[in-house]
Amino acid sequence: MPAGRILNSVSMMCADFLHLESDLGLFGEVGVDFLHIDVMDGHYVPNFALGTDFCRQLDAASPIPLDVHLMVEEPERWIERFAFKNSLISFHPDTSRHPLRTMEAIRNAGSHPGIALDPSIPPEQYRYLMAEADFILIMAVNPGYAGQKLIPSALDKIRETRAYIDGHSDHPIHIEVDGNVSWDHIPAMVSAGADILVTGTSSIFAKDLSRKEALEKFNRLVR
Repeated sequence: MPAGRILNSVSMMCADFLHLESDLGLFGEVGVDFLHIDVMDGHYVPNFALGTDFCRQLDAASPIPLDVHLMVEEPERWIERFAFKNSLISFHPDTSRHPLRTMEAIRNAGSHPGIALDPSIPPEQYRYLMAEADFILIMAVNPGYAGQKLIPSALDKIRETRAYIDGHSDHPIHIEVDGNVSWDHIPAMVSAGADILVTGTSSIFAKDLSRKEALEKFNRLVR
């Protein structure tokens, strides 16, 4: 994964599917780093979302790597279906009986493994997994729906996680933030230690700017 700069992972759950082709072209032109895919099974979270066929078509239509967030029970069952070239795959450790084995399976499938932390999960609960991850996904809202308000403690969680991995890891580990990544919150998230931001309805897909204007604003804000 790219290092040394703030990466933009655009949330496909917030996209306008009626104009997706033109948006994908623009994402490539402006330099979007990842396409964030929320996969939901209606069990772990009370919602259903993007599936394997959508991801397959998206991967074929764009060279931008996928960033797959598995909000599902038994994520190990679905790794092969979502392990696209250079993709990121995160899962919630509490949904897997053997999370270390799940992370190894993600890496063996050619993808980058990450663990996702719900707002109610303290970072120390899964510190033993962090050394095996390429990134930590911190949920700044409760998982399942777009457009929620930021849970303020998320900033402390980003800060604590960054301090821990910088002090204990012998390889770079990214911190990704998902949930209300707004223009107002982006500076604080970056200052706390996040370097992958999942942008959605409160930034890239906000209605007061064109898509191009929003993407350019993001780049000015973080680079």
